[in-house]
Amino acid sequence: MRVFTLQSACFQWLTPLTGPAYHIPPNHPTLSLPHMSLVNKKLAAAVLLFGSGLPAFGSDEGVPAKPAPLIDLGHGWAITNSMITGWVVSALIVALVLWLVGRPSILPSRGQAVVESLIEGLRDLFEPIVGKRAFPASFPLLVSFFVFILLHNWMGLLPGVGTIGWGHEVDGRFHVTTALIRPFTSDFNSTIALALISFGAWAIIVLKYAGPRFIIHELFGNKADRKETPLPLYIALSVIFLLVGVIEVFSIAIRPFTLSVRLFGNIFGGENLLHGTHFFFVFYFMELLVGLIQALVFTLLTSVYIGLICNHGDDHAAEGGAHSVARH
Repeated sequence: MRVFTLQSACFQWLTPLTGPAYHIPPNHPTLSLPHMSLVNKKLAAAVLLFGSGLPAFGSDEGVPAKPAPLIDLGHGWAITNSMITGWVVSALIVALVLWLVGRPSILPSRGQAVVESLIEGLRDLFEPIVGKRAFPASFPLLVSFFVFILLHNWMGLLPGVGTIGWGHEVDGRFHVTTALIRPFTSDFNSTIALALISFGAWAIIVLKYAGPRFIIHELFGNKADRKETPLPLYIALSVIFLLVGVIEVFSIAIRPFTLSVRLFGNIFGGENLLHGTHFFFVFYFMELLVGLIQALVFTLLTSVYIGLICNHGDDHAAEGGAHSVARH
């Protein structure tokens, strides 16, 4: 009868003999695999590894706040583990979509039907928020944000992410000092980049579909009806709306910071929670939900920022059209 250590069986399947070092804690439960095929042995080892709370991947030190530089380019520039993870996952997303859709046809395949169902669901969610005028320009951005952030958030839930890499032995335990893989959204630089893209896209879309004049009036203009408002009250309201506009400009200016901190804090905190609890299954499934919610929150806030200007402009355009029809 051949006896396999649980973590040893998994690592023999998941990893090559050469490459980064891995720590296999001693004195773990063993799995007897006398008459199982190779595929069944690997499947059983992987299932039991997940079911045992992933003790081989646990870390008491948590996840470092800074990404690890893997390739030094000189002059302060480096390619980090989070950058490589972002590139690889992005390529996999593109390949997955192309594989699912294939050659688009009127009678969709199963993969095309899955992608179309996702797009239709997101369209029904975002179109009422953004408005019909700005929707064609903003929808590709919003879909890309949602899918990209969601899959990167869930990257941290895969075994070995953040805990496989190079390190050294300390008191009989292996400590990873340079992780090979790090979730893209657990790096503050990455979330800042996503937030700046969101802010830049917002500025381009609202300037194109609302215009500078409408934006200035929306921020600083007096919204009261001058004919129905007494002059002293109208002047006081103008001062109030001006001050409110200054506050609104400040809130717009800090949007990239709030978007990036919210996403980074939740994902980075979840990573540390999982490593500190040795991937306890309750927190594992909780982080699945957190990853989905944070992707949805980031995308919804981007759509709301666009809709606050552009969707309101649609209402004004509709009112203007109605008034012109009534005059005729």
